[in-house]
Amino acid sequence: MPPKLLFDISDVDLERTQFTREDIREKIPHRFEFEQLTSIVLLQPEQGRAIALREITDDEFWVRGHVPGKPIFPAVLMLEAAAQLCAFYTYSVIDTDELCAFAGINKARFRGVVEPGSKLYVLAQAKQVSTVRSAFTTQGLVNGAVVFEAEVLGVRLPGVKLSEIAPRDSETT
Repeated sequence: MPPKLLFDISDVDLERTQFTREDIREKIPHRFEFEQLTSIVLLQPEQGRAIALREITDDEFWVRGHVPGKPIFPAVLMLEAAAQLCAFYTYSVIDTDELCAFAGINKARFRGVVEPGSKLYVLAQAKQVSTVRSAFTTQGLVNGAVVFEAEVLGVRLPGVKLSEIAPRDSETT
């Protein structure tokens, strides 16, 4: 039996962009090959929910070697996309200039293959968001099927200022 979705998405327009890649760059410092979110489709802090889109293309750094002749989006990058969505959510609801770091993963399960040409939608349900620690339940969907699920944990790194590390100019593409 397929896993139940974290929340009902039947009334969500998955083609809608609520936040662009540029908006994401304003909140999280990841750049170049490590930008794992194409856009934020939905951010509903009042319900503790978010959805991001990650478009998988055939010109990415991992395609040539993972796996030659049958490229498969690495599971670790699925988790990184989930962590980036959780960081974006956290920065959207808590005013801080300190870096939110990926601190842990629990109950990770991978249920499907994600290939170039796919649209991976990452769902996040907030469980705890504070100035110290954040916890989310996440899922990834391709063509409506759950391809991964995991609990994502994040912590603030006191003294590591986003404003001091994140590029804020056109050198980001």
